Amino acid sequence: MTLQQIRALFPVTSQATYLNCASQAPLNTLGHERLQAFLQTETNPLGKKGFDRNKVRELLSKILGGTPDEYALTTSTGVGIGMVAQGLELNAGDNIVLPEREHWNSAFPWLQLKERGVEVRLAKINKDNSIDPEAIGALIDQNTRVVAIASVRFNSGFRPDLRAIGKLAHEKGALFVVDAAQGAGMIPIDVERDQIDVLSGCGFKWLLGMHGTGFLYVSNRVVKTINPVLAGMYAAEKTYDKLSFHEDARKFETGNLAYALFDAWIAGLELVLEIGVDHIYRKALGSTDLLIDGLNEKGYQIISPTRNRAGRTAIVHFTTGTTNTTQELYQKLKAHKVLVTLQGENIRVSPNFFTSEEEIELFLSLI
Repeated sequence: MTLQQIRALFPVTSQATYLNCASQAPLNTLGHERLQAFLQTETNPLGKKGFDRNKVRELLSKILGGTPDEYALTTSTGVGIGMVAQGLELNAGDNIVLPEREHWNSAFPWLQLKERGVEVRLAKINKDNSIDPEAIGALIDQNTRVVAIASVRFNSGFRPDLRAIGKLAHEKGALFVVDAAQGAGMIPIDVERDQIDVLSGCGFKWLLGMHGTGFLYVSNRVVKTINPVLAGMYAAEKTYDKLSFHEDARKFETGNLAYALFDAWIAGLELVLEIGVDHIYRKALGSTDLLIDGLNEKGYQIISPTRNRAGRTAIVHFTTGTTNTTQELYQKLKAHKVLVTLQGENIRVSPNFFTSEEEIELFLSLI
């Protein structure tokens, strides 16, 4: 598929320069068509079939590894991590290790456990906003039950070494829990290679879905150690007056979902598979090469770590030096239909595989 053909699938590319995929993926025409077809069956349900949850599970396993039965369908990243945090049998004296300044979905479920007497240990990040596995490993001991981290940092775009951190966690018998929101569909993730026990993510970013779609991967190795906390009709065998939970990740599913959104998401997942995550990641690095060179040439302060290419992603944060001038630049870009995110004192730029070099050059010409 050529870049021109890919861009035709994203109508926003003819209306604006969309460099905001870390916030939300624009809906593609394939997903829009599936959504309309689903809605048509709601208008005329004659011959309507039930939604096949297994289709989404199969596609997720092809993109992220593992087997379909290790995936549960959820509504968001935070819901998945929250269910796992509440489902673990943790007690006073146990501890959780995670980096400081993580996304709230990655931090709040664990911080809530302090009410039970569980200690939360925060590993320091480096001055350039990167994270060394050693900083996390130094906090892990025999009482560490969970090591949690985001696959990509939302506030810097840094990609931590998941495999190295997973290895450190398992050496002390801790679970390795990963927030996939900013990574799944943009960087190569393999739950088995990266030694991930739990992976929670959403559909509306790099996996080309919409808000309300999400997933929870729980490895069959550890699924018995986490209790389901929301026992819904899809979590167990359909027997009256008896609760027999499924023995795989399905036990974390609850009731009905927004099936129209999940059905439309199938098209986005299939597109990610067709393009290929490895290709998407190479394109991301190529785009950020151009961004970083241009920002350095113009003298902007880049907040994202850049010294190690393996730690880079499609997300680049930079600042003008003051809040006012950064806000003014953001408004200027918006006026020229260049869509980015204003995040505190930073501007976050996040292109995707449909972004052209001409769009990167336009962005750089405006700053």
